[in-house]
Amino acid sequence: MRTPVISRPREPALFARAPGLEHHRVAPGGLTVVALEPDDRLEVVDVEGDQPAELLAFAADGREALAALDLLGQAGADFIARLLASNDEEARHVRLGLGKRGIDCGHLPEAARLWSAITPAGFSRSLTAQAALLVVVAAPGSRTPVDSQLRASELRLSIHRANPGSLLLPTLPAALGEVIDEFTIHPGSARDYSVAAGQYIQVIDVAGRQCSDFVAFDRRGLDSGREIDLDPTVTRTLNGNAYPGPGLFSKFFDRDMQPMLEVVRDTVGRHDTFALACTARYYESQGYFGHANCSDNISRALEKYGVRGRPGWPAINFFFNTGIDAHQQLTLDEPWSRPGDYVLLRAMTDLVCASSSCPDDIDPANGWQPTDIHIRVYSEKERFSLAMATRKTPDADPVLTRESGFHAGTSALTRHFIDYRGWWTPSHFDGYGTLAEYYGCRERVAAMDLTALRKFEVIGPDAEALLNYCLTRDVRKLAVGQVVYSAMCYEHGGMLDDGTLLRLGPDTFRWICGEDYAGIWLREQAAKLGMKVWIKSASEQMHNIAVQGPKSRELLAQMIWTPGTQPALTELGWFRFLVGRLDDYNGCPLMVSRTGYTGELGYEIWCHPDDAMKVWQRLWQLGEPLGLVPLGLHALDMLRIEAGLIFAGYEFSDQTDPFEAGIGFCVPLKSKQDDFIGREALLRRKEHPMQRLVGLELEGNEPAAHGDCVHVGRAQVGVITSATHSPLLGKNIALCRLDVGYCEAGTRVEIGKLDGQQKRIGATVASGTVAYDPDKSRVRA
Repeated sequence: MRTPVISRPREPALFARAPGLEHHRVAPGGLTVVALEPDDRLEVVDVEGDQPAELLAFAADGREALAALDLLGQAGADFIARLLASNDEEARHVRLGLGKRGIDCGHLPEAARLWSAITPAGFSRSLTAQAALLVVVAAPGSRTPVDSQLRASELRLSIHRANPGSLLLPTLPAALGEVIDEFTIHPGSARDYSVAAGQYIQVIDVAGRQCSDFVAFDRRGLDSGREIDLDPTVTRTLNGNAYPGPGLFSKFFDRDMQPMLEVVRDTVGRHDTFALACTARYYESQGYFGHANCSDNISRALEKYGVRGRPGWPAINFFFNTGIDAHQQLTLDEPWSRPGDYVLLRAMTDLVCASSSCPDDIDPANGWQPTDIHIRVYSEKERFSLAMATRKTPDADPVLTRESGFHAGTSALTRHFIDYRGWWTPSHFDGYGTLAEYYGCRERVAAMDLTALRKFEVIGPDAEALLNYCLTRDVRKLAVGQVVYSAMCYEHGGMLDDGTLLRLGPDTFRWICGEDYAGIWLREQAAKLGMKVWIKSASEQMHNIAVQGPKSRELLAQMIWTPGTQPALTELGWFRFLVGRLDDYNGCPLMVSRTGYTGELGYEIWCHPDDAMKVWQRLWQLGEPLGLVPLGLHALDMLRIEAGLIFAGYEFSDQTDPFEAGIGFCVPLKSKQDDFIGREALLRRKEHPMQRLVGLELEGNEPAAHGDCVHVGRAQVGVITSATHSPLLGKNIALCRLDVGYCEAGTRVEIGKLDGQQKRIGATVASGTVAYDPDKSRVRA
């Protein structure tokens, strides 16, 4: 007899799977406020190690209550008090919230220190509440010089609720600002509300995986008897999307082509196709007659305004996970949203709105269990940063898109930014344009904000051993002051990331890469091996700008001062770095590495974010006579493709090994004697290659694009990974992952367009992946 098969998927951070457990993040140098009930257990975790922790607790009457956690205040533990006394915008909101609870932030008591500063990664302390408490936990930190590795890092809070049965839903996230209206919408219902121009609407998925349909009408139009509502066709057309697709538009328009709403924040990143809200007809077609539906609920909510009811409402379907498959069929699955995820919108005119909490319980649309939606309306006086959210892991708290220390400089030159790995990064610059930026870098000198790169400090007596095990390069051969490019692979040989490793000292390294998860991966490997090593995130506290081009040395030689123990800028060798200062002995501390991503002579300057604008302004002061231009991502893509440099998600992924990605030179299988992760798999893959990365030169003026199929005859033998038009070479070029049988230089292939068969662009396999300056004489100059 067979026993029943039970579904137990791993679904991290979903409230329905663990209603008694909550997680919260304390940012480096920041604080977090949480509420505890009697007998709740609070666990404070030092994620990366060597991070102090401060805690204050308050009773319901606003009085200090550390004793209810068996803690005592300690002399000098005043980081929380100092932070709340600052002019920081977040501190202002926390002060406002604590003030409403009767807590005087101007006379805070001394906090408790939870442990000494010397702690291993993952160290934790558990505290049990003896009463209802409001708890403030901080991760103290101060400004750290760029050449120091003792940085503040995050803490993680886990709350184990003593009475999870009473928690039908998780607690609502803290308000973002001044709330002028808020309400909860229960499953199977809808609610109308009005917002004025400039006010903000926050749609919150309380428990996660719950859809909410949204419609809006121009209020002045309704007053005059006209129904002017959100229009999906107009919105898609004006945003340049011929077909619907997952995600939100930056602006939503009405049928008169006027803007109604703009999206300010989105912590999910995957929503609807702007199709219909659920209808009675949908449930009837599935055999569920009389089932509650969002369209009828919205019609009833809007009836008081004289709005004619509709059997199906075109609506923004927040948190609804739909897509268009390869056969142009609309698909749906469980939402991506987690507890507390939200969308924040700003009304661009006076609106009458309706929001629903979807009642769909017959398919995965609401995770099979409909829950609440919460709406908050904020004052038009508030100012919220434009942001999306990223998570290092599925159960991590979302981190909103950040602005680098150079943003004041770049934003003065352009409004064209994209969210690149969680940082606002310019795509191109007004008054210059992609082509001018490209030529500026190839012929003179260009500067680009590359703060989005992830930085990790790897320190301790086992630092070298860990990195030698986790990277493909032989780290033992890396000298102090030297930089090396390496791959980081999984056990099966697929690439986790690529990056550069800097050796600052015998036991101190800095890993620069693109992937947030790299730090977690390194920490996991160190724990498995029982190594004495710390991996500290430095991305927030170290920002960097690339200065690239034939005149980059001439420019930087005028502004980088170095002591006698360091090489002068003019003496700095390729893949070396120096520690110096801006202008002179008293200038702000900097690091300069002779590295880049353009195939030109170039450098990167690393500094504390507080010093970023000093560097930016000095660069422009000295660089304008040399023809300095700003450089955006679009021009950078042209430069790096010409130089044969690879990019994550294009030339490599976790299914691609370094040989297939064209960087087999960084896997010294013969000379590296020590074992490293993926070695056995890479030995097999090298002996039996299936594909290689090659360069292609295209015939004619029509370009290829990432993902285009590559054919010999009818059969597909490869795929385009990156492509561009090379202005200096005067032709279209591409990087291609190609079957090894067709990789010989001069082999003719065809790039498929349309369906791959109806249109072909002829191309020839080049002698290498580097189309411009193949012997790298410029970068080595």
